Amino acid sequence: MVVSAVESSPTPAGHRVDPLGDPYLRTCFALPARPVTFLPRPRLTRHLDQALRTPLTMVNGAAGAGKTLLVADWAAGLARAPAWLTVESEEKRPGMFWAYFLHALRACGSPVSGQVDRPADANRVSRRMLSAIAEDLEGRSPAVTVVLDEYDRVTVPEVAEQLDFVLQHAGQGLRLVLVTRTEPMLSLHRYRAAGALTEIRNADLAFTPEEAAALLGRHGLSLPVATARALVQRTRGWAAGLRLSALAAQQSPDPETYLKEFEAGRSTVADFLLAEVLKRQPTQTQDLLLRVSVLDRLCPDLANALTGRSDADRILSELCGSNAFVEQLGHSWYRLHPLFGEILRAHLRVRCPGLEPELHRRAARWLRRAGSLRGTLTHGAAAGDWEFTAGALVDDLAIGQFFTGLRSDDLARLFSRMDPGAGGPAADLVRAARDLSQSDLDHGTAHLRHAEARFATGTADPATAQLCCALLEALAARLSGSPARAERAAEAADEVQPGVPSHLLDKHPELPALLLTHLGSARVWAGRFEDARVSLSKVVGSPAGASTLLAREESLGHLALIDYLNGWTDRAEHKALEAVSGTEQCGPFGPAGSGIGRVVLAAVAVDRDELARAEALLDEADGQPGALHDPVTAAGRAMVAARLQLARGNTRAAVEAADPAVSADVASPWADSAETLVTSAAHLAEGRGESAAEVLRQLGDGRPACAVEAARIQLAVGNAGAAIDLLDGVPGARPAGPAVTVRASLVRAQAADAAGDAVSARRLVAQALHEARRERLRRPFLDAGRWLRPLLVTAPLNQLAAGWLRPGPSPNGPPAGLGGPPWPIVVEELSAREQDVLERLAQMMSTQEIAADLFVSVNTVKTHLKSLYRKLGVNRRSDAARRGRDLQLL
Repeated sequence: MVVSAVESSPTPAGHRVDPLGDPYLRTCFALPARPVTFLPRPRLTRHLDQALRTPLTMVNGAAGAGKTLLVADWAAGLARAPAWLTVESEEKRPGMFWAYFLHALRACGSPVSGQVDRPADANRVSRRMLSAIAEDLEGRSPAVTVVLDEYDRVTVPEVAEQLDFVLQHAGQGLRLVLVTRTEPMLSLHRYRAAGALTEIRNADLAFTPEEAAALLGRHGLSLPVATARALVQRTRGWAAGLRLSALAAQQSPDPETYLKEFEAGRSTVADFLLAEVLKRQPTQTQDLLLRVSVLDRLCPDLANALTGRSDADRILSELCGSNAFVEQLGHSWYRLHPLFGEILRAHLRVRCPGLEPELHRRAARWLRRAGSLRGTLTHGAAAGDWEFTAGALVDDLAIGQFFTGLRSDDLARLFSRMDPGAGGPAADLVRAARDLSQSDLDHGTAHLRHAEARFATGTADPATAQLCCALLEALAARLSGSPARAERAAEAADEVQPGVPSHLLDKHPELPALLLTHLGSARVWAGRFEDARVSLSKVVGSPAGASTLLAREESLGHLALIDYLNGWTDRAEHKALEAVSGTEQCGPFGPAGSGIGRVVLAAVAVDRDELARAEALLDEADGQPGALHDPVTAAGRAMVAARLQLARGNTRAAVEAADPAVSADVASPWADSAETLVTSAAHLAEGRGESAAEVLRQLGDGRPACAVEAARIQLAVGNAGAAIDLLDGVPGARPAGPAVTVRASLVRAQAADAAGDAVSARRLVAQALHEARRERLRRPFLDAGRWLRPLLVTAPLNQLAAGWLRPGPSPNGPPAGLGGPPWPIVVEELSAREQDVLERLAQMMSTQEIAADLFVSVNTVKTHLKSLYRKLGVNRRSDAARRGRDLQLL
């Protein structure tokens, strides 16, 4: 091969000096040493083994990502040493690059043939020389592996083109590994399409929590994986950040606390990032990075709003491409590495004191125009511009989010920092919402009145603000037990709603749903059950969604209470279970209402004489965090707690529990009647019949349930005529459920038995048993008294009572003599999901295993178990499985 004299350096000295006549820098060809704290990572070295099978391998990551040490560790384990070249800044020129490339081959023992000359000109090489290099390498077997470290320093397109040419024409004789911070100027898409590219990127280089814990161990820090996981989350697994943090923690008396709480802006990590990333950037890029550090995520237009320039698109693209701790999220959105962002914010406060609030203010206004409420509130609060921030929440009609459970805590925390002096009606409205969401009626109402007064004196009349006022007024009316006030709030909402932009109503379905729920609750308190059913049913019938989940739960719970008070126990249980199940699917941090659903389930449990379950449900209702304290729930809980104490024979405790101890503007007829009936029943249980009858004279509720309970007490004190008159006076237009009709039949049966009419008494008891066993209503029979016992042992009443009310074989249960507990009659079919749970119970699976197997939450499984136990009449897993087999359900 003929080579021109210009390009060749024929003297032996050419092997020792570069084209500039300087000796080759030996450190450029040495495999980097791994420090004693280096952590081998087999998952990545196994990935790098693919480099021996593909022409091109790229290890692309940010500064300090651990690229070089990873590749050096892999290279040290190869049977045949690769050629290693750490690119220096001088090697950007083609002649210098190829001279060092060829010397790297010689340094590893794989020199090119003497027919291939070395460049003599630092600035250029000929295509002939490149062809000779490719031809020489093409015949190699095994292939020569060349690692080019710090390849991002090669910024001359000509070098990249020449390297691509050699790689293509070297065939199977060359394996090229590029270690770089930036995307190399090669046709990577072509190599990917051909399956000829092995890639390891930033995400692959990030340490896992387990690797981080092992790395900390190499630094003498024996810390739990949880601490390592928190550090990985903060550093995103960035190798240099982990190592520098570990070195600093070694000097701390409490390394674990240091790693959890170290100030990013005052650390060796900050020094590294500021020197290696920020200060390497041009002035305008540094300014942009410092300003956008106040943002969690950003796009070019938002960044331009903070810088006042128009070059963000280009700068962000370049930063992302150069792995400068800026990550692309897609659709032109970016975010800073979290630790880098922390450090930049600290540096911003030092370099530009006082600028941060203004940047937050600019961001808040840009995000408001862009329609991002969450970002608007976050940055408005950070800027301390509370009037703007509260106004954004009200104008967006988002004040209902204080009560949905989705962002309630976030909003409460954000606005808890609001300056007490912040003025404007919107700020008062937000204060009212914050206080009312925590059941602080006095302060919430005071702030609401201030807001209404300011709106009344203002020139503008924003419909969104008026609708927000109506929602808060309805809630305040509910909490204060003021039905008339709730009605006025609903009327006000109807008047202003046409003036609210339709897209806002579509965006916030929770607001009308919450308003109807509060109205329905106030109507329940007033005893206007049918009117309440209308408003509550609208909420339940509306399209389901996360924002309306709490309103649906509350509405279902109140509908369940109406059904229970009317005697429809089974209906009440179904609605209450649906309410509880709907919110339990959200997990422990889901929305929490008033707990009315669990109160109703507890009431049903008392009627079934499942007293332990009733007590547990009441405890659950009391233990709900952030629950609203409204009169309906308080009165319902008092009623159930009192009946529970009566069932246990604790008459004094029952009387004490019957008082709901709530402050309400008006009395509730059904709540007062419940308290009166409990007091009368307590007198009766203590043998004071006349006192019991005297208390009943205070009863003003004409509901069938109250009339029947009053008749039972009147009959017990010897007033049989008054008892029958009460029953005959029950209006037929208001049909009552089994819990009422069963008790009414028993009162009439007792009266017939006392009159000597045994036939009528048995007929009425049989009727009561038929109705009660469908819903397992045991309490009415237990409360009936001793007169009933002789009748229950006669045929056919004993057969109707056997297995669910009294011991003995049930007609649908196992034959006599098999032992075991007397099973109740099961008449309600299991749902498909309950059947799934039962089958897994029979396989001895735990609650957690069932949840995982069915892809549902543990709380959802527990809800199905409660319903399953109820339907099977058991309270243990083993009994449920045995009962399922007996009924051929398994």
